Amino acid sequence: MSANRPVIPSTLSIKDMPWQIRWSKEKCTLCGSCTAVCPVHALELGVFRKRVVETSMDIKQTSSNVFKIYHGIRQKTDPQHACVGCGMCTLVCPNDAIIPARSDEADKLIYHQNQGGQPRRRGGRRNVVGSILDQIKFIRISMLTDPALDAGRHEFELRTLLGRILSPEDNLKHLKANGWIPPVREIYPLVIGGMSFGALSPTMWEGLQMGVAYLNEEMKMPVRMCTGEGGCPPRLLRSRFLQYVILQIASGYFGWDEIIHAIPDMKVDPCAVEIKYGQGAKPGDGGLLMWYKVNKLIAAIRGVPTGVSLPSPPTHQTQYSIEEAVAKMTQSMYMAWGFRVPVYPKISASSTSLAVLNNLTRNDYAAGLAIDGEDGGTGAAYNVSMNTMGHPIASNLRDCYLNLVKLGKQNEIPLFAGGGVGKTGNLAANAAALIMLGASGVQTGKYIMQAAAGCLGSESDRCNICNVGLCPKGITSQDPRLYRRLNAEDVAQRVVDVFLSFDTELKKIVAPLGRSTSLPIGMSDALGISDYHASERLSIQYVV
Repeated sequence: MSANRPVIPSTLSIKDMPWQIRWSKEKCTLCGSCTAVCPVHALELGVFRKRVVETSMDIKQTSSNVFKIYHGIRQKTDPQHACVGCGMCTLVCPNDAIIPARSDEADKLIYHQNQGGQPRRRGGRRNVVGSILDQIKFIRISMLTDPALDAGRHEFELRTLLGRILSPEDNLKHLKANGWIPPVREIYPLVIGGMSFGALSPTMWEGLQMGVAYLNEEMKMPVRMCTGEGGCPPRLLRSRFLQYVILQIASGYFGWDEIIHAIPDMKVDPCAVEIKYGQGAKPGDGGLLMWYKVNKLIAAIRGVPTGVSLPSPPTHQTQYSIEEAVAKMTQSMYMAWGFRVPVYPKISASSTSLAVLNNLTRNDYAAGLAIDGEDGGTGAAYNVSMNTMGHPIASNLRDCYLNLVKLGKQNEIPLFAGGGVGKTGNLAANAAALIMLGASGVQTGKYIMQAAAGCLGSESDRCNICNVGLCPKGITSQDPRLYRRLNAEDVAQRVVDVFLSFDTELKKIVAPLGRSTSLPIGMSDALGISDYHASERLSIQYVV
């Protein structure tokens, strides 16, 4: 080691990197595409000195050593520029001269990343292997009564309700007592979960909105998208497309000044208002938009300075308990829109979910409850939160639904489940399982990012730098150099494709049940699993 590169405790070699870049000198033409496209700047142009032994055919001439200088690609070994294995260099290389390879030993870089007293914040992926949802089978087949086995020819009503669903008698009582009836929306059972304008790039957000608008207006599918915390562009608030949007408010109140000021100018009401108290990826923590992403546009919408991290506190001074939240937040949001818009809370799945749900059953305001399980998340979260905190969505949802059954309110308060839905690609099967376990609908976010925009992240911690604004595909970046790689119209087309495919697969699952007029919510006798303990826990059939 030369004097210019002393060996210190933080010195690393390429062998210590979780991803090692393999470069072929013979194939490379030094075009520079790989170094230009690398989001973390893990590559640099290096100058190498190599000893070459030259021999001659003349036996009288002895061999000689020749030192040659050549240029090539070199991998950086400091943690700030560690390769994330996204493979963008491979995608743009015209000669297949470069590719990232997984290290063949334990990742030693993790011991060097907790610098400055800050533990690692990772963007997305919990690295949880396996899923109970993927083990569930649909075992009830209606052969003789109303088979409807050809899902392609049978008519289906794949719709669900969002809002407090009271009987006609209770609605009249509520009208006489309060002067209004709880609003209810008919929506598609698959909702695009909360991913904020700021967490996603402008191009990605626009593509999602275009896809949702097309599904509603051309395909007649009432798909809804949640904004996440942080508000939304002012032009959306004043357009007719707002009716396809669920506005989210959270403990940071980011973007709500803009929304409240726009209420008098709104042409239509939003689909609903979601009050976020927790996220499945980081239970007990609030949201976090790191300073890398807070540019002038995001800062203006959220009403904050540029270049500062925006953490949402786990709780707010107006949200000490669910009782106060119902009394203050839910009622105030109802009043803001003249009691025309459903308002419901979103919580992270935990052992306290039942306490929240029981409180909601004692009032007539909450339009439902959204529960976010542990396997979701694409935003910034500490490793310790993502990997060791949270509750699986299947058992938590089942507990809540069976509790509603005991109270006789299973058809009154809709439950929406999220967190790892479609994590292994089985989106329709996971959604159908959750619906039969008691969900009125499901929320998914990470799957949409992966399917609609070609996310390069994986459960083995490949890429996963959504939080620092360096997304190689431009999905979660606020850097124009990166998000211009994404085409909003292509994203919209893929969103439409995803929902049409989901619709077909869900019909294939629902058709043999003989249910064509309504979703099989809580139809647990149609489910089976080969894990005995899981069958006991979920109260479904044990099959082997």
